[in-house]
Amino acid sequence: MSSLCREVITLQLGHYSNFAGTHWWNLQDASLSYDPESPPGEIQSDVVFREGQTLGGHVTYTPRLIAMDLKGSLRTLRQEGSLYDAGKDTSAVTWDGSITMHEESPPAKNSFLEDLDKLDKGEILAEADFPSSSQPQCSARSLSVDTVNSHLARVQKSYRLECSVKVWSDFLRIHLHPRTISVIHQYNHDGEAHRLEAFGQGESLLQGSVLEELEDRLHFFVEECDYLQGFQVLCDLADGFAGLGSKVTELLHDSYGGRGILTWGLLPVSHPDSTPVKDLYRLLNCTLGMVHMASHSSLFCPLTLRGGLGRRPSSPTMFTHLSYDPSLWYHSSSVLALALDTLTAPYRLRNNSVPMWQLADDLAVSGRKVVAAYGAVPFPMMHGSSLPDALSTYTDVLPWRPLSGCAEAGDGRCYGQWATLKGFEGQKLISSLAAGTKPPTPLHSLHSGEDVLASYIRSFYPSAPLALQLVSTPSELAPPFPQIFSQSLGAQGFLEGQPPPPGSTPRVVSSVPVMTSLQSGPALDPWLSELHRGVSAFDIRRVAPSFLSQGPEVLDYQEALEQLRLLARCYRDDSRGVMRSSSEEEDDD
Repeated sequence: MSSLCREVITLQLGHYSNFAGTHWWNLQDASLSYDPESPPGEIQSDVVFREGQTLGGHVTYTPRLIAMDLKGSLRTLRQEGSLYDAGKDTSAVTWDGSITMHEESPPAKNSFLEDLDKLDKGEILAEADFPSSSQPQCSARSLSVDTVNSHLARVQKSYRLECSVKVWSDFLRIHLHPRTISVIHQYNHDGEAHRLEAFGQGESLLQGSVLEELEDRLHFFVEECDYLQGFQVLCDLADGFAGLGSKVTELLHDSYGGRGILTWGLLPVSHPDSTPVKDLYRLLNCTLGMVHMASHSSLFCPLTLRGGLGRRPSSPTMFTHLSYDPSLWYHSSSVLALALDTLTAPYRLRNNSVPMWQLADDLAVSGRKVVAAYGAVPFPMMHGSSLPDALSTYTDVLPWRPLSGCAEAGDGRCYGQWATLKGFEGQKLISSLAAGTKPPTPLHSLHSGEDVLASYIRSFYPSAPLALQLVSTPSELAPPFPQIFSQSLGAQGFLEGQPPPPGSTPRVVSSVPVMTSLQSGPALDPWLSELHRGVSAFDIRRVAPSFLSQGPEVLDYQEALEQLRLLARCYRDDSRGVMRSSSEEEDDD
């Protein structure tokens, strides 16, 4: 009997969020299997995908997604997609006068999109790609999609898209529903004029036709869900989309009470057009967006590889077995998407899934709705070894790195933590020592993977509430995911004993294990307090008066800063881990 499917609707608001979202959807697509003979996978794809039908009767499988971006952000991608193409309108033209045609050449497609077009048309599929008559036959839909995936994985063409990716649709490998993409025509993606740069601009957008269109798309996706568990929102924090996201999460909170709203605020490491004024605007957008979206969400988590959220962050987060370019959105968003694939796994599982509301309730205690993310991308595990072997090499420091610009406190204090290990398929979760052999570490004496991971994390956080999820299935890396991995990794993303011989073909990593952690703890107090000090250090009416020209009002802005100060206090405790009262904190101020 199939498990109950608790659907999730995804909203992507802003260009960088669509970068990360595109990588995330590509990962989901690469993991899909349409073979009716294969057993159901651990991840229930119907949670985020929907089945539909074109006007011609063809079955489709598309993301349950609303993606909002600005005019000029799609390049070669048509807003309505191509699955439901009804052809050109051939109705009669009523104008009798002369007509002058001005035709503009469409943007050129990169090598990946060209190959994808050929695959859609069946032009470069060899006969061997199709199952023989002696094998179980799938439906036409199953054959088509599975062949595209298997062909891309098999040819492993090394698409070097670093120089050709301009927008997120340049590496999108899936078809989208016509109701998915919503273009905001009031503002431009490129150029100097009509840019969505300030929080107030985004707030004022959600009215009139933009609001009506969003509500119409939400109703369409919501009404076809049987057991909607909630919404996952990816929203840019650095520009006016922070204001739009604040209004969108407020709309979701007011219209769909009781549903989970997990909001991920995304920030790139750098922007190509940085100036002191624009950096100040980005700091203000980030601050206001975090305060407002956290108040309307079940849980809010910033996602960034920046060294912090301020105007002068430390060096970007680096990983031992990754070699990515922090300045390339195509690279940095791929790392965040890998982490997000694991962070979101608990509420997408076929069995033993954890609903969004439970995940939020476990972490957002006493008003602490902001959490910090950490990740080991990839999780460093030697091929053929065991989980105790891998963890015992990190006795002094945890293997993960900050994914929210918030360093761990390192003092063992944490109010709540949710850890997920995904992708250990084929490896041992417990030690297989011979009888009578003394375990080299206490981890080697435990009898389940959950006990091993829990014991390890509790050695760093002895008294913190801890929830765990272990998922065997790895993140599948089909083209055009960038090959940013160390040559010390094998094809499945596990460490190999020997590097490839000099002059040999570079290894292609096709899947990786990842471990993530969501934490609510005292480490967020100095992190949020530093953000508060950064925006309180200047008079916005004197330094950036234009920022408030379209809202918020000065009093609303000051109230938001006060909310940020109080939010930071929620995470403050003394050296004994005891929460301090408001009166005690007032005495210290």
